[in-house]
Amino acid sequence: MAERTIHLVRAWVAMAALALCGLGVSPASQAAEELALDCGVGTYRLDDGSSLDVGPSAGSSLRWRRPDGTSGAFSTTGPEAGVSSLGWTKRPDGQRVRIDCAKAQIDVDGVRGRRLALATTEVRFTSDGTTLAGRLVMPEGDGPVPVVVLLQGSEHDSAMRFDSMQRRFPAAGVGAFVFDKRGTGASGGRYSQDFDQLARDAVAALQEARRLVGTRVARIGFHGPSQGGWIAPLAARIAPVDFIIVGFGLAVSVLDEDREAVAMNIAAAGHGPQAMAGAMALVDACGALAVNPAPQVFERFARVRQRFAGEPWFKDVRGDFCYLLLGLKTQEEFAEFAQHLNAGTPWLFDPLATIGAVTAPQLWILAQDDLEAPAAETARRLAVLRMAGRPIATAVFPWTEHGIYEYETAADGSRLSTRQPDGYLRMMVDFAFGPVLKPVYGTAALARPHR
Repeated sequence: MAERTIHLVRAWVAMAALALCGLGVSPASQAAEELALDCGVGTYRLDDGSSLDVGPSAGSSLRWRRPDGTSGAFSTTGPEAGVSSLGWTKRPDGQRVRIDCAKAQIDVDGVRGRRLALATTEVRFTSDGTTLAGRLVMPEGDGPVPVVVLLQGSEHDSAMRFDSMQRRFPAAGVGAFVFDKRGTGASGGRYSQDFDQLARDAVAALQEARRLVGTRVARIGFHGPSQGGWIAPLAARIAPVDFIIVGFGLAVSVLDEDREAVAMNIAAAGHGPQAMAGAMALVDACGALAVNPAPQVFERFARVRQRFAGEPWFKDVRGDFCYLLLGLKTQEEFAEFAQHLNAGTPWLFDPLATIGAVTAPQLWILAQDDLEAPAAETARRLAVLRMAGRPIATAVFPWTEHGIYEYETAADGSRLSTRQPDGYLRMMVDFAFGPVLKPVYGTAALARPHR
């Protein structure tokens, strides 16, 4: 997963905007900066018995994460080198982190540690004729262990560079196979949001992981964050697995996601039933345009937009992609925008039947306050499947947003992530080892399969 998961269409649009504006960083300077930062990347065992993972962060900084979910960012150069900030707030948290790359050592407020020597294998494998880049990271030792194949959200970033779970799982005794999805990082092909294609890529990664791990495989399954929650069950229907872990994913369609997100935003802003009805009409127009980006559909969308543009609630229509369409004033602007959206998104795909057909145990971890992928309807649908006897557990963490991040709210209503909740990582590790979860994982509200 990237520094923060960017959801579905938003990531594709952000990349398209950079391309259209001609913005970017020269490959040579970017490579040099990454090389300088990457020497400190790894999981460290500290002398006090605790552990800490260090990975790339935004810009020229690194991010540390502890198993309990606390996190901070720090720079490795300049006058503020080593000064840690709280979560994603950019406020100093009173800690200082220093890394000695030559000795593979770290110092955290005077407590020293050494980087773990996790066994790593770099590979290339193919899926539907496209070469994908992957990496297997295994825990210390030579005994059988569970293995997690790490899927991705909709981001364009290299998972092999940014997904910290490739180290955090192995540090906890679970093998991890990470790969760059097609069209990103070191993988070939064109970026895609075609769920069937991404599921076939996930199966190819699963097969490669099985081959590499060999007799050390005790159990193997998928971890699907965000968009990966749609992909993992599809892949498991092609190639059976021992478990599936979904983080902040959805059991509704892409269009329903946007509809629920807009409804949540309108309600949160304090608007009444009339505003909600208008917002839903606007969302329906956005959805029709996404499914069929034809000129005549844009004209109908533009008429609906004009009808509601002066309403006080109009500014609060956000969602996952509708608000992006609202800013496109002309056919020409939309035509330019639409060509960058043609990534095969299955707008109407309803995942419920696929999720219900999976026989492997599933753990769905949801964020109660998720504005990007609202969790309420997904939790309800999963509960129906669970009551029907499907082996599905759900865990809802209160006061968390997309990515399972705790947050604080600024005066303008924006959110700043502070950490992930205690118990989040431990729950995923336990589920990888076996489907029976412990009674308590921090503040999570757990619902277990009926026996």
